[in-house]
Amino acid sequence: MNRNHLLLIFIFLFQAAKGQSQQHSIARQWNELVLEAISGDFARPTVHARNLFHTSVAMYDAWAVYDGKADTYLLGKTVHGFKSSLAIVLPPTDVKAAQETAISYAAYRLVKHRFAKSPRAELLFEDLDNFMVSLGLDPNYTSTEYGCGPAAMGNYIAQTIIEFGLQDGSNEADTYKSLYYKPVNPPMPVATPGNATVLDLNRWQPLQIAQIIDQSGNPIPGNTQSFLSPEWGKVLPFSLQPSEATIYNRDGHDYIVYHDPGPPAQLDTTALTIESVEFKWNHELVSVWSAHLAPSDGVLWDISPGAIGNSQSYPTDFAGYQAFYDLEGGGDNSPGHALNPKTGQPYAPQIVPRGDYARVLAEFWADGPASVTPPGHWFEILNYVDDQPNFQRKWRGQGPPLDALEWDVKTYFALGGAMHDVAITAWGIKGWYDSSRPGTALRGMAELGQGSDPNLPNFHPGGLTLIPGFIELIQPGDTLQGQQGEYIGEVKLLAWRGPEYISNPASDEAGVGWIRAKSWWSYQRPTFVTPPFAGYISGHSTYSRAAAEVMTELTGDPFFPGGMGTFHSPKNQYLIFEDGPSVDVTLQWATYRDASDQCSLSRIWGGIHPPMDDIPGRFIGMKIGPEALAFAELHFTKTDTTGNFVGGGFHLYPNPTSCVMQLEFRHQGKLPVDVYATDGRLVKSTMLDFSGNRAALDLMDLTTGLYLVVGRDEKGGKRLFEEKVVRY
Repeated sequence: MNRNHLLLIFIFLFQAAKGQSQQHSIARQWNELVLEAISGDFARPTVHARNLFHTSVAMYDAWAVYDGKADTYLLGKTVHGFKSSLAIVLPPTDVKAAQETAISYAAYRLVKHRFAKSPRAELLFEDLDNFMVSLGLDPNYTSTEYGCGPAAMGNYIAQTIIEFGLQDGSNEADTYKSLYYKPVNPPMPVATPGNATVLDLNRWQPLQIAQIIDQSGNPIPGNTQSFLSPEWGKVLPFSLQPSEATIYNRDGHDYIVYHDPGPPAQLDTTALTIESVEFKWNHELVSVWSAHLAPSDGVLWDISPGAIGNSQSYPTDFAGYQAFYDLEGGGDNSPGHALNPKTGQPYAPQIVPRGDYARVLAEFWADGPASVTPPGHWFEILNYVDDQPNFQRKWRGQGPPLDALEWDVKTYFALGGAMHDVAITAWGIKGWYDSSRPGTALRGMAELGQGSDPNLPNFHPGGLTLIPGFIELIQPGDTLQGQQGEYIGEVKLLAWRGPEYISNPASDEAGVGWIRAKSWWSYQRPTFVTPPFAGYISGHSTYSRAAAEVMTELTGDPFFPGGMGTFHSPKNQYLIFEDGPSVDVTLQWATYRDASDQCSLSRIWGGIHPPMDDIPGRFIGMKIGPEALAFAELHFTKTDTTGNFVGGGFHLYPNPTSCVMQLEFRHQGKLPVDVYATDGRLVKSTMLDFSGNRAALDLMDLTTGLYLVVGRDEKGGKRLFEEKVVRY
């Protein structure tokens, strides 16, 4: 299936979702638009985790401000020192209509701001405008005077989040550029075998690629990667706490690391240390699993939940890693599930070639060329779950079902907060520990030689470990020896042969064979190769496990509805950069955690991460997910704001106004308020009801001009406050 075919499918699904307004809430429809925006933007997992979080905040606050019971997150609050003003809001006659209008304007304004420089902004903005019009809303209405109604409230919420984002440490104003990180290694030209110029095999190395096309299919200027978000640990979080952070300093600059896992194993190129053995094993496993990427090897697997999944524990030391991952056979030691708990029956076996399963897995979790990035992928899974006919929207599986709008704004808020905190945590770790990718490590160790036997040719303590059948030396007479035998004694690998064996992706398959180790490729497109940032820790593992924990807890059930979630990839139609799969393959997961674990393994088969990047990410995701959900839930019940003032004892805003002014005054109950014209005439007299020290003064019945607002005591005598205001 080519890229255009995938985009047509995405557009079809998007249009279908827009046509399901009776089934899907307005929040769901805007979430689909946000995912569309992400799929057309540059592939930036950190940036889009933040975009998903902030749009979720926009929709949640627009819902909560009119709910009457729920509390807002940012609107009218002080978050990380950023102060948002909000006085009492008049309850609308139609609460749901007000919420839907406010949500639409908030999401519309924020998405247009965040994606203004997207490569496909023009098409996106046309979709946004058309959708607003289809809702009967005016895209050109820009007032932020929230007292004027829900549309202005939505605009005000968006403006508040935009202002918050411009000071949150992301450097949004300068297109999210890093401020001080610099790689220690010169670039590796991937088209040239080997890695002769690398200085430190433990540190990240940018790749030099003839034409860089990111995971979303966008061409990137230049031919050398730049590290994405190495200082993202400094971005203001959702639920992460200062006590969970460690501050490091390198070259005079701070790096903030939450949930610090400590450094990964390091390679010593001068001696064969215990850490070197661990480093080598981790990367050599990636190479060995690359040998699984051909369905023609005759290895068949049952990939149903009856045979795969249900891991109950994860390794914490090197010996545990060796027992958990099957080095030569692939996969992990998970036992599967004996029964589907929803049906009481065993899961039906699904027997497919291992090579098809591994390739589909690598492609599915990488999102292909229309990527919504890993955090967006889990929003898609959340929406998929909500669409299942036997799913009930019960919070934590308890109580009466929530209506679709309340369910969506709450679940997006919680999941968005978790994904945002994962981005801050994982990329804070990536930026500080700055670890290499398998391509750098494998080619670099191959450059050194073999590290197994000093009595064999090409020995070096930093070289690759020989594994019969997978990692060997090129012998005389080998087809890889070169025209003059110049490669004899070099290390060779049994691996996926790489993109040079693919002329037509619609019909060609690279297959697996013996290659020079210096020519090893990750299972990726030649215009992408590996993501442009350090490996340790795996963002996919951390995002997925945090999301799986959130979904397990908020649904009150570890299992997908019906006991199984699925994704079907049809024969010879799914893979992007080579033909396949050779048979129909349906990915199946019994639980959300099974899906997360499958995602983690996909990155090893894809050549992107070794196990030492994977497991720490899973453990950190287990912490972040529940913490973010619990923090989100704190906002579902309104807190007492009595005595909290934006200014002193009296404050009136906005001034000037075109409709409703908000008053803050230390008072509970009713007070008479008079409004005078400049000539002294009393033009309005009303009784305001102060609740939580706040009240609203409606000036919409007055003409434009200057007025004096006077508040009196309960008996209408003594003046308590007065203020000049402008009605325009």
